[in-house]
Amino acid sequence: MPDDVVLHPEMQILIDIKKSLPPVTTIEEMRAAWDDYSSSTREPYPDGMQVEDIQVPRSGGTVPVRVYRPAAAAETAPVVLYIHGGGFMKGDLNSSDSVAWGLSQETGMVVASIDYRLAPEHPYPAAFDDCYTVLTHVAGGGLGDGVDTGRIAICGDSAGGNLSAAVCLAARDRNGPKIAVQVLIYPCLTDGCDTPAYGVHAETPGLTAASMHTYWDWYLAGQTRPCTDPYAVPLKAADLTGLPPAFVHIAEIDPLADDGRTYADMLTAAGVETQFRCAGGMIHGFLRCRLQGKDSAHEFASFCDFLKSKLG
Repeated sequence: MPDDVVLHPEMQILIDIKKSLPPVTTIEEMRAAWDDYSSSTREPYPDGMQVEDIQVPRSGGTVPVRVYRPAAAAETAPVVLYIHGGGFMKGDLNSSDSVAWGLSQETGMVVASIDYRLAPEHPYPAAFDDCYTVLTHVAGGGLGDGVDTGRIAICGDSAGGNLSAAVCLAARDRNGPKIAVQVLIYPCLTDGCDTPAYGVHAETPGLTAASMHTYWDWYLAGQTRPCTDPYAVPLKAADLTGLPPAFVHIAEIDPLADDGRTYADMLTAAGVETQFRCAGGMIHGFLRCRLQGKDSAHEFASFCDFLKSKLG
């Protein structure tokens, strides 16, 4: 991290947690450490929050989904599909739990958190297929009563931001279910790993350039690199017209900062209503500090307010 970059003090919470974790070398150890890291900022559900785990049918199996409904939800509420991060190779319903229920609590909406298949065991397009399958299931009334299938949003962070953008592209291209809003939080959108941010922020406490190279290798195993499939690398999409209004939220101190910044510019140029926000002094993963710091909570509230303004 450059010497002239000022780290937001709330980020020290995440840095200290990471420092307490043991070194990792295997995929299993990486996933276990991620679970420990995630659990360190987890808190119990708010009073009245209803939570249910379901299985959504897919070709050859099912996709686990956790559905959250806050006490303040309307009788028929909009639904947000939430897609967690983790480099496409780690994370599950528990590691993303606090973010998902926070999204539901802050917006008053139903949230469906998607436990997609992980690389390298299941490379692209497995995760993408799982997320699109859940979209069609929800749009078809698969969550039952109390969900307004005419008001569907999609929200994802990091790898989940990639998958959210990809699902929006596919829904448009396939004349599929209508997505009303997309929220992309520090998304990874291209496999080049060669933007200026990758050089300036190659070694940050939240994410390193080297780890992103590895994540892309695992996620795109079997694909020709650099990849040009827009459902794998949305920044390569030739046409962004006709996509839902977008909120693109990046961390200032992040090798992925240019991915989100460039995509926001491309969306705007394509005539898509777009709000762009940079969390100053914050690192990749700042969402996890929302329960510990007021400024992180403010960043979290910013895209929740956007969702409410579009779907409320």
